[in-house]
This record gives sequence, C-alpha cells and structure tokens, in this order.
Amino acid sequence: MRSTPDAYDHIGVIGAGAWGTALAVVAAHAGRRVTLWARESQVVESISAHRENRLFLRGVQLPKTISATGDLEAAAVADALLLVAPAQHVRATAVALKPHLSHGRPVVVCAKGIERGTGKLMNEVLAEFAAEVQIGVLSGPSFARDVAAGLPTAVTIAAQASIAQQLQASLGHEAFRPYGSDDVIGVALGGAAKNVYAIACGIVAGMGLGESARAALLARSFAELRRFGEALGAKSETLMGLSGLGDLVLTATSPTSRNFSFGLAIGRGATRAHLDTQGRPLAEGVETAPALLARAQALGIELPIAETTAAIVNGTLTLDAAIPRLMTRPLKSE
Repeated sequence: MRSTPDAYDHIGVIGAGAWGTALAVVAAHAGRRVTLWARESQVVESISAHRENRLFLRGVQLPKTISATGDLEAAAVADALLLVAPAQHVRATAVALKPHLSHGRPVVVCAKGIERGTGKLMNEVLAEFAAEVQIGVLSGPSFARDVAAGLPTAVTIAAQASIAQQLQASLGHEAFRPYGSDDVIGVALGGAAKNVYAIACGIVAGMGLGESARAALLARSFAELRRFGEALGAKSETLMGLSGLGDLVLTATSPTSRNFSFGLAIGRGATRAHLDTQGRPLAEGVETAPALLARAQALGIELPIAETTAAIVNGTLTLDAAIPRLMTRPLKSE
C-alpha cells in the first residue's frame, strides 16, 4: 500500500486574480499556510483589511491563514509555488521570480494558454528561466467562484510523480480533488487549446445556429485537440480526462466561461475592438488562437476550427464566410 506523502506546509500563490485567490482558498482549506502575492496594492490592502479580494473576487471571505503581500520574495520562500499570472504575462512574471527560486522547489503553472510569438506552452516558457525547479501544471474544469465557494471540483496536477503526490496532499480536500499525472505537456495543452474552441462554440451559439451545430463543433474541436496533442507527445488518456475533454466541455458550454461569452458576443455581431473597450474580463483564447495555429502549422498539423476562429477574431474572416469554410471541407471518415 502506498504511504501518504507529506504535504507542503507553506504554499505561495503568485498572482491574486480571481483564479489565484480561489487557489489560495483551496490551499487554506486544505490546512496550508498561504502567502498570496498581488501586483496591485489595492488587492493587498483589501485582503489585509477586509479578508476579501474586492477587485477580483468580491463577496468571498478569505481564511485568516492567507496573508497577502506585494513582496514577491516573501511569497517565493514558500515550500511550493502556484504561478497564476495570465498566460501572456507568465514570461514577465517568471523573469521577476527567477532570482527568488531555489533548486528543487516545485513551481506549478496554473495559467492556461500558449505564448503568442513563441508558440510555447506555459511550462515551456517557465522552463527557460527556472530549469532548476520542479515544474508542474494544474488544469481542469473549474471556475474560480465555484472553487472559492467550496463547490465540488476536480482538476489534474501534472508533475514528476513524487512531486504530484505531494501537491495532491497539499491541496486536496473533500470539495477539491486534484488527480495526479506525469503528462505535463498533455495537461498544459488541454488547458490552453480549450479556450480557443470555447470561443468557436460561443460564436456558433451567438449566430443562432442551434444546439446540433454546437455539439458537432465541440466534437470536431476535440478531434483537433487530440490530433495536435499526439503530435506533441501528449497521452491520449490525458486529453480524454479532466484537463482535456472535461475542461473543454465546461468552457465551451457555459456562459460563465469568459471565452464562451467572448465568442457569444462575436457571434451576435460585436467586434474584438468593441469588446476590448468594454473592460470585459480577459479571454485567454483570443491570444492563444494565433499561437496555437502557428505551432500546429510548423508541425504540419491542420486545425481548421482553430484557424477559422483566429480569422474571425482578428477580423480577416466574416461570420457569413466562416460557416461555408467549415462545412465545405472534404468529407472523409471520422
């Protein structure tokens, strides 16, 4: 019988947006001491004075075992770190974090995206600056407010086996179930690509094309994800699991999803420029779409749904032209 691994006593959460704050709550409820680093001074002040992140997660009372700080070094001394910066800011955060990292410390990337310009997954970006640490990825079907409210949630943590087991012991409790994996690439890819396909499904819903069309698009989107994942060496069972199919289904079917909601607005006639001026929450799939496409093209992998979505979002393809492009592709065996 496998012995229960020791938990990390002190968890540092780097990034105090809604998701970072929710993960800090998870760690606190699992019995950990948590240091939550925020770039914004008003977030530190709000948590310290009111036990609430009023800027990003209003209405959620934070446990007293969470301390907020604007000092990156103070958070980085924790036994394990959760890196929860937005995907396109992971590089800058990793650069700032690098001087404070020690050999062998686990750093778990919790952002979901692909870096525009390099086509790198988040774990690959971190590896440029932190080769001496143990890199992991946390991903799965989860909304920050659900997690912070203690609603049942299951995710995947991918890392070296012994590290993944310790992270499971550190974060798991009855309402938050982290399943372990050693497939870092597969977990990172599933979390990134699903945002693009969620935008596509939102566009179909916004255009009023019906549930049948959205179900077909969702199924074919998953086929694209698996095809690309296989080319990168991801495990099929990973993509079939929580961090692949599970996250795709949640994100591509719920108005709570920022990416689905973004696509829904596009499908109803809004433009990206208009949505950018509305102060809407970040939809990671907007920047991920061209990055996903560029990396797939470099590998000779066709992703027609991702390609069409990227073209719609950047304004080079109209909605009326998008559907024929997809529906007139050659018929072949599924």
